[in-house]
Amino acid sequence: MQLASPTRPGVAREVRETLLLAGRSLRTIPRVPERLLDVTIQPVVFIVLFLYVLGSAVHVPGMSYTDFLLPGVIAQQIAFSVIGAGTATAVDMHEGVVDRFRSLPIARLSVLTGQVLGQFCEALLGVIVVAGLGFALGWSPDMSFGDVVVAITLVLFTLFAFMWAGIVLGLSFRSPDAVQGVGFTIMLPLTFMAGTFVPIAGMALVPRTIAEWNPISPLVAALRELTGGPHSAGGSWPLDHPIAGAFIWSTILLAVCIPVALARFRKLTDG
Repeated sequence: MQLASPTRPGVAREVRETLLLAGRSLRTIPRVPERLLDVTIQPVVFIVLFLYVLGSAVHVPGMSYTDFLLPGVIAQQIAFSVIGAGTATAVDMHEGVVDRFRSLPIARLSVLTGQVLGQFCEALLGVIVVAGLGFALGWSPDMSFGDVVVAITLVLFTLFAFMWAGIVLGLSFRSPDAVQGVGFTIMLPLTFMAGTFVPIAGMALVPRTIAEWNPISPLVAALRELTGGPHSAGGSWPLDHPIAGAFIWSTILLAVCIPVALARFRKLTDG
């Protein structure tokens, strides 16, 4: 199949089509509200389980477990957005949604950017839910105005990068179920070995080594540092400089995933 695009669209047209397609994605939420379970109920379950079931057994020097946990769960929520974006992309690709665009003069890029923007809004809601619940449970970040600006920028930038990773995942497997299975198999251990719930320093050698070079680890450490947590050397350059490390990892992710997503989408829609 081939998307109709007789002339190369201008930037204004691509932006307009991106907004229209993102709106299409978001308008389906009232009809399928269970789509939001992974960005609303799931993070609440993680927070409650770890804070009230395991929190009493975890000692973090220099800070309360609540202040330790919440930045980690926010980072986990950002990382899990890969699964949501991948599943939504797989649904559109394999249930005929993209086929219906074949007769329309829609820019190829706007189909992907519309998906990214729609899923970005859903994932951002999950981050807001986690932060709001954290404040309600006693999370008390100690942040300057500059810290707030950097933290918001970091969240938005890393979320955008993970969206594109999700698009690649969704274009790489034949069904939404496969995307979910592969996504959880990859992202769940990575988030657990990123210092999200327990300090990296207390891990055994193998998981600690993975954590030191895990792309999610500097994001967890950066959010923790920006919200007032103590900074400690992590054993690798990204963890010794977590804010820079998180931005660098996200930039690498974008540099790899955007061209791969475009190439994969072109192959699937031209086939």
